Amino acid sequence: MKSPAVVNFAPEPHSVELREFSRPEPGPEDVILAVEAVGVCGSDLHQWTSTHSWKVNYPVVLGHEFGGRIAALGRAVQGWQEGDRVVSETAAVINPDSPLSRAGLYNLDPSRKGFGYGVDGAMTRFVKVPARCLHRVPAGLAMEHAALTEPCCVAYNAVMNNGRIRPGDRVVVLGPGPIGLLCAAIARLAGAQVALVGLERDRTRLEVAKAYGCEVIIGDATAWAQSRDGLGADGVVDAAGASAALRTALELVRPAGWISKVGWGPQPLNFSLDPLVQKNVTLQGSFSHNWPIWERVLALLASGQLDVRPVLGGVWTLEAWHEAFEKMHAGQIVKAVLKPA
Repeated sequence: MKSPAVVNFAPEPHSVELREFSRPEPGPEDVILAVEAVGVCGSDLHQWTSTHSWKVNYPVVLGHEFGGRIAALGRAVQGWQEGDRVVSETAAVINPDSPLSRAGLYNLDPSRKGFGYGVDGAMTRFVKVPARCLHRVPAGLAMEHAALTEPCCVAYNAVMNNGRIRPGDRVVVLGPGPIGLLCAAIARLAGAQVALVGLERDRTRLEVAKAYGCEVIIGDATAWAQSRDGLGADGVVDAAGASAALRTALELVRPAGWISKVGWGPQPLNFSLDPLVQKNVTLQGSFSHNWPIWERVLALLASGQLDVRPVLGGVWTLEAWHEAFEKMHAGQIVKAVLKPA
């Protein structure tokens, strides 16, 4: 049985096309998921434009933000049934015996391979998923919203686990892409006063931040960061995806403050890190997520405390993937979701 799939087939720019893809067979500990919704991530766009900085196993089906119903079970899978509504984590391949995996930090296992770059992802009708990656979708949570659990988990990890937010803190988020907006939303949930910072071309996406109660700043955020006591923001989340944003973060953060860097940027820094030392700033990288983060985020989504509707710019068929990619790339929308038929 074959169905269409959005395939990244080579490292050259725009080497993505719709191809026929065979339905996979489950291994003993896998399930086959009938995909009902798959989010388009900035990393999918980076692979499409060949501006990514990670190794890709070409050709590969894109898509790592997804949910659906279990269509088939491997013979050793327990605790799940066909028809269960689920979402999946992204760590498709890990070494379970690695010290990091044993500590629950399998997201940091050096042998980890994720959907959409390391193994075939979910921009197709059926995807093979290790049962350990599954989380049950709460009743009443729409699948196009549940499919955005993954970017919400990235943001939760960056803000709550790798930041130090206390209610009343002033937090600057650099970059109004999907992750930046969700970081801002979660920082607001944690009780912070939040400013989301972007450029003139980001006006459309910055408007979304107002739905989360954030201040919106185009350009220099110094005045906002220093408006309380002149020392700077308590914390800065760098979700901009350009290495130069770290320099801005060091300028905006207060002494003894923190910076959580979740945005990727392959460019060299070309500036001094002395302010990091002089200000005694904590600089923390943030990558991916793990099981307890997913459970917390699904609870927030199900309760309505975390609402992804402001960032969802539309739903497209799989065949219309190019339009969805173009709209996100142009900044006309924040997030697109594809629905395989």
